[in-house]
Amino acid sequence: MAGADQLTPERVLRRLEWRVIRRLDGRLQGDYRTFFRGAGLDFTDLREYAPGDDLRHIDWNVTARMDEPFVREYVEDREVTGWLLLDRSASMAFGPADRQKDLVMAEVATTLAQVLARSGNQVGAMLFDHDVEKTIRPGHGRGQVLRIASELLKPPAHPDGTAPTDLAVLLRAALGVIRRRSLVVVVSDFISEPGWEQPLGILAQRHDVVAIQVLDRREGELPRAGMIWIEDAETGEQIFVDSDDEGFRSRLSAAAEQRQADLREAVRLAGTELHTVTTDEDLVRALVRISELRRRLRR
Repeated sequence: MAGADQLTPERVLRRLEWRVIRRLDGRLQGDYRTFFRGAGLDFTDLREYAPGDDLRHIDWNVTARMDEPFVREYVEDREVTGWLLLDRSASMAFGPADRQKDLVMAEVATTLAQVLARSGNQVGAMLFDHDVEKTIRPGHGRGQVLRIASELLKPPAHPDGTAPTDLAVLLRAALGVIRRRSLVVVVSDFISEPGWEQPLGILAQRHDVVAIQVLDRREGELPRAGMIWIEDAETGEQIFVDSDDEGFRSRLSAAAEQRQADLREAVRLAGTELHTVTTDEDLVRALVRISELRRRLRR
């Protein structure tokens, strides 16, 4: 994380409590239920299907045996177990010197962890950079939030070589670790090799998944600076381009827009929705926007 050498977990958390969480309380009036809808569900009974029942709760084996639809009934647990799947790959180091994508990711993760923990819920995390670097099992309280923040302050151990990121590695690992139905928040720029869509879809079938993409607006546009070298943060590949060339600028913008449209569609087909937070955006406004969108989608 940029600037991590000047920060401590306690300072990070206190700053977020003052600048973000306190303001979130005022904007959301302390009601985070739309954001944290991922409480565990315990199966209690079977009954015949009635109009309006959630089709996802149909028990197809019983339905086939009885020749009429049956649904499973659940009781919602009081406690939410939250899991944060956090991408710390090389491309997350892009952005303004004082607010790179990895810093925004850390702020989002620490804020959500604190909001969950102070309500008595458990929260865990998996940190990823080409492989799972660290798994923090779910725990309670402020100490757990500080453990997560402490790991995020450590510089990621980017591996040698130029292999691109493969988010499927993280998502498959999460499938093996997260057994109980949970709220799973994936925070990444989603710059990855293809193939992550299937494990994300399986996660979304088993859990309440929130996908948060961290963006920097300059990833789709370049400053006008004449002939410059640009480097792929994932592979180290460099190319020499004319940043003033209108044709090049237009193609770059169109490619960024198409990538974003493809990403939204892939996440939608996986069974969840994509939310974005940019490096120049007020974090409170971004989280309120996500909460309000989740509320509308669940009406």
